[in-house]
Amino acid sequence: MGNTVGSLTQEQKSIIIGSLLGDGYLRIVPGRKNAFFEINHSISEKDYVDWKYQKLKNLVKSPPKERKGREGRVAYRFFTKQHPELTELYLRFYRNKKKIIPELKLDPLMISVWFMDDGSKSYRTYYLNTQCFDRFSQKKLIRMLREQYSIDSSFNRDKKYYRIRIKQSSAERFRKLVCNYIIPSMNYKLG
Repeated sequence: MGNTVGSLTQEQKSIIIGSLLGDGYLRIVPGRKNAFFEINHSISEKDYVDWKYQKLKNLVKSPPKERKGREGRVAYRFFTKQHPELTELYLRFYRNKKKIIPELKLDPLMISVWFMDDGSKSYRTYYLNTQCFDRFSQKKLIRMLREQYSIDSSFNRDKKYYRIRIKQSSAERFRKLVCNYIIPSMNYKLG
């Protein structure tokens, strides 16, 4: 799985797609040809951002940096260079500048990055915070998890939005699917 002719490796694609399911996003600057990818997390997740940076390093001009936000928040982020394969992903994942879910063949690394970005443990199961997606995209994710990995999930109301809740009957299957990919600093999410 080398990085020949500047193409993305499968591991890099999985990390980027997993991030797009979570907190990552792609942008195309007006007047530019290709999209770039941004990773932006809280400074408390510095190890996680550094892990993503190491995996995507050949696509990045400069290492992650801290950025002060509103109300004393501190973010830690980096951007990739523009890349044609990122443009292809942008065209699949965005409609009218809004993130959507295209048909995907999910792999365990994608799901693990998605969980590290936007997952949490409840008493006996797991949540995937998909509140930023419309219901159609969320239904698609529920279907893909069921069809591709026999993981049953449902909608869970979180204030006025919905997220995905892994059903208790599938919680252990979900944990086994992702546990080998979760980096040490994010193990707390597994409970």
